This record gives sequence, structure tokens and C-alpha cells, in this order.
Amino acid sequence: MSPGRRRPAPLRRGAVACARGLLAAAAVLLLGGCAVLREFGPSVEVRQMSAGEYIALKRGDLLTQGTLSAATRETLQVAGLDEGPCAQPGPACIQALADAEGLTAERRQSALSELWLQRATLLPAGDRAMDDARLDAWLETARHAYAYLFFSERPPDARAFEDRQTQVRDWYNHAVQQAVTQLFDARAHEAAAAGGDALEARRAGWTLRVDLRGVRMPEGVDTVRELLPASSLSFQGLRSVYRRDGFGAELVAVMDDPVTAPAAAPAPAPPRAPDWSEMPFPALTVLLRFEGDDLDAVLRTRRTRMSVHDPYVDAEVDLRGQRVPLAANFTAGYGLWLARSGFSRQSLRTLFGREHGIARPHLYMMQPYDPDRRIVLMLHGLASSPEAWVNLANEILGDETLRQRFQIWQVYYPTNAPIALNHAAIRRTVSDALDRVDPFRLMPASRDIVLIGHSMGGVISRLMVSSAGDRLWDAVLAEREPDPDRLARARPRLQPVLGFAPFPGVERAIFIAAPHRGTAVAGSRAGRFLSRLVRLPITVLEGFGDALQALAGEPGADEPRLPNSIDNLDANDPFVRAAADLPISPSVRYHSIVARASAAGALEDSDDGLVPYRSAHLPGAVSERVIVSGHSVQRSAEAILEIRRILHEDLRESGDAPARAPLPGSP
Repeated sequence: MSPGRRRPAPLRRGAVACARGLLAAAAVLLLGGCAVLREFGPSVEVRQMSAGEYIALKRGDLLTQGTLSAATRETLQVAGLDEGPCAQPGPACIQALADAEGLTAERRQSALSELWLQRATLLPAGDRAMDDARLDAWLETARHAYAYLFFSERPPDARAFEDRQTQVRDWYNHAVQQAVTQLFDARAHEAAAAGGDALEARRAGWTLRVDLRGVRMPEGVDTVRELLPASSLSFQGLRSVYRRDGFGAELVAVMDDPVTAPAAAPAPAPPRAPDWSEMPFPALTVLLRFEGDDLDAVLRTRRTRMSVHDPYVDAEVDLRGQRVPLAANFTAGYGLWLARSGFSRQSLRTLFGREHGIARPHLYMMQPYDPDRRIVLMLHGLASSPEAWVNLANEILGDETLRQRFQIWQVYYPTNAPIALNHAAIRRTVSDALDRVDPFRLMPASRDIVLIGHSMGGVISRLMVSSAGDRLWDAVLAEREPDPDRLARARPRLQPVLGFAPFPGVERAIFIAAPHRGTAVAGSRAGRFLSRLVRLPITVLEGFGDALQALAGEPGADEPRLPNSIDNLDANDPFVRAAADLPISPSVRYHSIVARASAAGALEDSDDGLVPYRSAHLPGAVSERVIVSGHSVQRSAEAILEIRRILHEDLRESGDAPARAPLPGSP
């Protein structure tokens, strides 16, 4: 066909039809091509994860991230439940997983524990009508975790390094914590006694038997006001929180403090309460044990035993033939007590003789008395309180070796009273406490006591390990000529104050920034002004009025002024000058920790802003550590490490240290 001629019409129509067919085929390929091409593409794609993403995926769960753990989601997928009954959380999903076939007990019980945990957290906490449902969900969480840990294919020690076991243990601990505090808040513990130290309560279709044999409440306390989860408490002012990972809910029981309770009368009516008490905020660890000797029985039971433990006494418990470490928090109770005590305000009210101060020493035992642990007795300084020891005491409690071998006692005393009277009263208070807990002084706690005193507390500590003989009597009578008969009548009252021997049982003392020979600051114009503001306790004035009159000489003579604590700290005070030369018992090893405000200049001419080196220095000390710090050096990390070193050294010398004791400050 020549180029100029047109195609016949039939040929043109055929070409159009062919083109249309090709377009239709192309459309079909385009529409269905994704499915076809997918068959030739990779079925799995990969991307790199960061280490943080990997750890979060592996260890994240409902408690840490608010979503189900990867292992639980995988179990639901394996059981074919990730859609359908488990598209939404709730009882249908839980029941479907419980009925699913082809799962090991470990996978089923661990996943059920987290699903019940999800159920418990979704129930509204403020709705009283849902209390039973929420309690039931917490108990089911703990039950399935307990079944996983002790009744599945492998024992706990075979899974010791598995993240899944750590997750399940945490769910158990959290569920027990929530169940126990809910029961306490509902006053279920007031159910009828089942006999002995056990209580039995029925709630939410469960029977709960409470076993208190593993714990002893502070003496004289029969009511717990609050029960708080230790994990819910966050502290400022404490450098570290010491705890032990393990099994059980870490709780703090809150009781009334006989000294700082607002309702306490300024002058207690007789019979007078003891001048010592155990920690009013003790640490507790609680376990739930579900009845049954096999997996089926544990999953059917509606009975559980709640056992309460003292974590200072029990480091491990026996569960189903396994020795399991018991969880513990050694800081929470101590921190909560200090945070609520109001010591800082009360100590200032005491110094200036204001209402609601204290009039006599009180001894706090930082844990229930243990006859087998040696005593570390702490004495604070002027205008201070047990708050002075906040980090030192916490570090000792956090050191496992020291915690196993020592118990801390702290004396809280009125720092406005004269040093001599406070010393006599503190001796009497500590002796009374020992008489009560160990009247024959047969237990280790009554021997080899370690004294630690800061500032004025260091001066009192030195008196406790010294022999007075007649030296203080001679100093008091040097410029007086009292009537012999009146003096004879007053002597029994004054003898414990002016004539004493070393306190029995003390084998070591640590003096911290202690003005053994006084300080010029107390005698300065500012010191004298402050001294005039100090008011002595009425009990001191009343109790020693006749004795002071006896020292005055002839009837009608001016009664000598009773000095206060600031007067006693003056370097020119007759008492402190006489006390500085009293001999320390040769059986007591003592150490000095001295502060200097600046590293510049000669050590002999230095001071900490209040106490000069020459006053704090004691010849014959086993060790003397000088630290660049202000007067409150006992709060410094260097001083705390030095005290820990001394205590570890003491254990080694006494043969009571472990074979390889950790060095202070080591991880």
C-alpha cells in the first residue's frame, strides 16, 4: 500500500480492538499484580534495633511499660487468641487462655498472671463496689505467678537467669503488696482470731489466714495505723536506698512514736512510759502461699496463707523445698520515720525550752531488738536529733556484713540540759533498756558496744568510757564550803552525775568533731547571747534544786547557777576543763574524726568553724582522720566510709568478720 493511501475500515477496527484487549489485560495485571508480585518478594523483612529497644522489647511488661509483655503476646498468638476473645482484655481472654491446649504450664501460668494483673489494674481503684473484684484479681495474679514459680515444669533455680522469671516474680510481689494493703485498708485484719498468732478473714470468695509468727511488733505497740508499700516511697535527703531483691512484698508498718506523736502530753502522767522504744516504722516482708500439693490443687484452691516476716531476721524462706531469697527494703522505714518525725523543729523547741520539746533522753532501737547483734550507740550534738545520723545509719543498714552483725541504737536527748546531767540520764536510759532485754548481760548485744558521738554527743560519749573518781567532785567543791550535813544528804543525788566508772560493755568509741576541751565560740559574745536564750527543762530545775542549795553553803547563801549545755561547751567552763582530763578506760579503743574548714594552714591551728583541732584531738587514739569539712562532718561521705572501715576492722579483730569481707565502698 502506498504511503498516501488510508487503511481499510475493517483493519482499523481490528487494531482498536486489539489495543483495547491489551489495555484490559494490563488493567488486570495492575489490579492483581500486587498479590502476584508478593509471591516473588521476601516474606520477612529486617531492621536493626538499638540495644535499648531490644532490652525494652525483651523485658518490658505491664508494670514497666503499661502494655503486655512480648512473651505474653506471643503466648496468645501461639494459642490463636490474639484475635477473637483476646482482642480486648477481660475475663473472656483469661478463660480462653486457661482452656487453650498445647501450652506448657510455664507459658500458660506466666501469661495468666499478667492477664490477671491487667484485669486488676483496669478495675477502678476508687469504686468501693469493685473492691472484691479487684482483690480477687490481685490474688489470682499472685496465684498464677506462684504456680509458675513452684508448680510448672522446672524449679525456680533452673530459670535463675531468665528474664521471664524476674517478670513473674515482680508481678507476684506487686500483687501481694496490693492485696495486703487493700485488706489492711478494709480492716480485714480485724476478723475473728483463729487462735494464737493467726487471724482468718474471708473476702472476695477467698479465705486468708494471716500468720504473724515470723515477725515481732515493737514492744508496747498493739495497733498499726498505716501499712505502706515501700516501693511507693521516694526520698530526698537520703543518698541511697538499700534493699534486697527477692520474693515477697516490701512494706512499712506505721505506728505512733511515743516521743514525737502530736497527741503526747508534755509531761506524761504516771505510770511513765519507758525511755526507750523500738523503731516505730518497722520494715516487713509479706508472702502469700496458696494451698495445694500439685498444680491442679493450687489452681482450684480458694485458700491462701499470708505470712509476715522481719527481713532483718529472715534472709531466706523455704517454699516448696526451695530456699528462696526474701525481698527486703532496709531504708524505707527509717526514711519515713525521719520524714514524719518533726525532729528538726522539736530539737529547737527543746533547746530554747519551748512547749512540746523533750525533757529527758529517749533511746530508739532502729529495729526490733536482736540479742545476737552488737550495738552501735549513736549520740547527736547540740540542737540536733537522730536526723544527724540519717546517712550514716542508712549506710550501716545497707552494708550487708555490718547489718548482720550490728544493730543501731540512737539516743535523742534534750540538748539544753547540762552535759553532766544528760550524761547521767543517758547512762540510766541505756542501762534500763539493757536491763529489760538482757538483765544478766549474757547476750552478745550487751557486750562489745560501739559508741559514736558527734560534737556534744562526742563529749558525752567520752564521759561514758571514762572514770571520774573524785576529780569532778573536787572541781565542784573547789570554791565552795557547803554544809557537811546538807552535802551528805545531796550526795546520793549528785553521785551519778559527778562520780562514775566506764559504762560496762563498751569496747570501742568514735568521737566526731567533739569539743573535748570546749570551744571559744561558746564563750564569745554570740555564744553568751545564745546561752541566755536557752531554758533548762523544768524537771532538771525541780529535780536538782535541793542539791544545788546544798552546794551553796550556808542557808540563805546565793544558790549557784546551774549551767546549761552551751555554758558547758565554753573552753573556760570548769566542768569541761575537769572532764577533759578524766582517764579513758584502757579496755576501750577509740578513734577521732576531726573536721577542718580549710586545708590551708597548720593542722594544729585549724578548726571546723566551731571546734578547734586542739579540742577535738585526743592523744592515744587508735586512728585519727582529718577531713576538710564543716562541723557537720558526720554527714560527709568520707566520714561515713571511715566509720564503716572502723567497724569492719573491729569485726576482723574480733574474729567476727566473714572470710572475705567486702571493703567499705566496694560494690
